Amino acid sequence: MRLDKFFSDMGLLSRRDCARAAARGEITVNGAPVTRADAKINEEKDEVFYRGERVAFSRFVYVMLHKPQGYISATEDGNAPVVTELLPDTLQKRALFPCGRLDKDTTGFLLLTDDGTLAHLLLSPKRHVSKCYAFSLDAPLPAGAEERFAAGVRLGEELCKSALLSPTDDRKGGTIVITEGKYHQIKRMMQSEGCTVTALKRTAFAGIPLDEGLAPGEWRYFTDEEIATLEKAPKK
Repeated sequence: MRLDKFFSDMGLLSRRDCARAAARGEITVNGAPVTRADAKINEEKDEVFYRGERVAFSRFVYVMLHKPQGYISATEDGNAPVVTELLPDTLQKRALFPCGRLDKDTTGFLLLTDDGTLAHLLLSPKRHVSKCYAFSLDAPLPAGAEERFAAGVRLGEELCKSALLSPTDDRKGGTIVITEGKYHQIKRMMQSEGCTVTALKRTAFAGIPLDEGLAPGEWRYFTDEEIATLEKAPKK
C-alpha cells in the first residue's frame, strides 16, 4: 500500500497533507524517515509513526461522536444537517455511517463506522446490545414505573423488552437502559406514564460510556479496548 493511501484510509491525512508531512520528515516507517508519499509499505507489518506517535492500521474505522441537537443520524438528508458532516473530509471519503439512529433532538453517544458486518450485529434485535440514556421530564414519574418498565411496556401492538429505569429523587429525570431501538421508544414509554421527555442523551452504548471529554459535535477514534468490547457485545 502507498504511504499516502495508508494515511488517507486511516482518516488522518489527505494525500496532499501526507506528502507535505513526509517532506518535513514527520513520518517514519520501521524507525527510518520516509520522505516520499508514494513509498510502498506493508500496512499489516510495518511500524508507522507520525510526529512520534504510532499509527496502527485498521481495515475499518470506528468513531465515537458526541451528537449535538439538530443533526440527523444519516449520511444525507435534504432538509437538515447530518452527523457525517461533523467529520473531517478524510473520514467522509471513507463513507462512514451511523450505527443506529438518534432522534434529531437527542444528543450523546453515536458510533460511526464502515464495518457493515459489525454494525448489523450490534443493531440486531436478537443481540440485546445495551443502550443507556439520561432523560429529563416535564412531570414526575408515577410510582411503580420502575416495575412496569422492568416487566415490559406495551406500546400499541408492540411489547418492549425489559428496561432498567432509575429515576432521580424528584422523579423528573434519571437514566434508562434498553436493549432495543423501536421508533421513539423512550419518548413513547414515558408518554405511557403521562410524562413528556424534555431532554434525552445517550450516555453509553454496548457498555462503553460516552467520553466526557467530547463536547457536542466533537469526535474521537475508538480505542483498541473499546473495539474489542464492541466485537464481544453481540455475543453476549
